[in-house]
Amino acid sequence: MNGTAGGESWAARTKDPCQAREVLGIVGDKWSLLIVRNLSQGPRRFTELKRSVDGISQRMLTVTLRGLERDGILTRTVRNVMPPHVSYELTPMGRTLREATAPLLEWSITHLTHIDAARTAYDARPDTPPA
Repeated sequence: MNGTAGGESWAARTKDPCQAREVLGIVGDKWSLLIVRNLSQGPRRFTELKRSVDGISQRMLTVTLRGLERDGILTRTVRNVMPPHVSYELTPMGRTLREATAPLLEWSITHLTHIDAARTAYDARPDTPPA
């Protein structure tokens, strides 16, 4: 198969073949995937997400949530009560992202101790330049 449909190449059929890289950069960073994982359990408020995503700053959480909302991965709902109640929830597309990335996150959790051990061994080698 020559990668064409009706004589038109895949690259010609897409607006920009590098757009996939852009999307992967947005949704593939560590904070986005952890937020998506947490939202897979249902809607969460900002403070709940902040507590559940270890190491994320308030600013980074805000920036990441805005980006995910802009990309259609999650929705932000504001209830007009005092104080305002803001919650975040995955969209249908966000749920498919969670399904697609769940194996990667599980692999990471499963192999974390092995990765730590490999890093320790690597860093202990006399010929290893500093990180």
